[in-house]
Amino acid sequence: MDLLALADFNLVARHGGFGRAARATGRPKATLSRRVSELESSLDLRLFERGARALKLTEEGRALYERTGMLLAELDETAAAIASGGDKPRGRLRISAPLLFSQTAMGKLAALFALKHPQVRLEVTTDDRAVDMIEEGYDLVIRVNPDPDESLVGRIFLRDRLVVVASPNLSRPSGDLAVPVVVRGVSDLTPIWDVMAPGGSSRIAIDPVLRLSSLIMVRDAVRAGVGAARLPVSLVSHDLAAGKLVHWGDVDGPEITLWALYPSRRLLSARVSAFLDCLKEAFPSGAPEELAAFLD
Repeated sequence: MDLLALADFNLVARHGGFGRAARATGRPKATLSRRVSELESSLDLRLFERGARALKLTEEGRALYERTGMLLAELDETAAAIASGGDKPRGRLRISAPLLFSQTAMGKLAALFALKHPQVRLEVTTDDRAVDMIEEGYDLVIRVNPDPDESLVGRIFLRDRLVVVASPNLSRPSGDLAVPVVVRGVSDLTPIWDVMAPGGSSRIAIDPVLRLSSLIMVRDAVRAGVGAARLPVSLVSHDLAAGKLVHWGDVDGPEITLWALYPSRRLLSARVSAFLDCLKEAFPSGAPEELAAFLD
């Protein structure tokens, strides 16, 4: 396979058209078109659907782009490292992280990484949705309890659990009385919370008096005494230790796991490897207490 033609195909796919790729790189549009046509002929596959105004990858073209884009980037990175006489991480590293982790830990973590690897240009965006790494150009994503994805591999770097907490001024109701609570978003319609405590399990009827879009906001509202809430223990451990909040029990449900995910391939870029090492250094065992200490 002609690597130059493959590189030009990736260039056109990444920019979404021959004209855009030509303008971005200064390469002649006719040359890019010819090389992609030659690649299609050699593979006996149509890689693009060419419309009057739009260019779209075929299913085969998308598969080729997803499998070769990162490999070509690694070849460029390896060549640059050899030419510069070293193998230090360099270049751009794009990461997508969920809202709460970004608000509480990512700023400090990114600063530590940048100080240690000054030749890497780190870009972090905040998004709770499952971004398309290939389509949107991310090198690594951080996700909470992600669904299985055969195109990605990764590792758990943090574990957390949900606890029910409230202000010391809020009494836990007895019997079937509903307790005022603060919940995140409008999708949490659960009328009963199952709670595990040292004395055994129990069920708490709830009355949502506030619905907020951020767990930071939920925590602040609970501190003010509006109601109880289910929050990650790492987010409230300092308040529990200081007596600002009281622990009503653990939520009976699945563990919270934070994953660092990247495209499935044998060779991992030096930039991604360096960031994974940074996560391991910050959270050696991945326990909630380590995240709480990191937030201090």
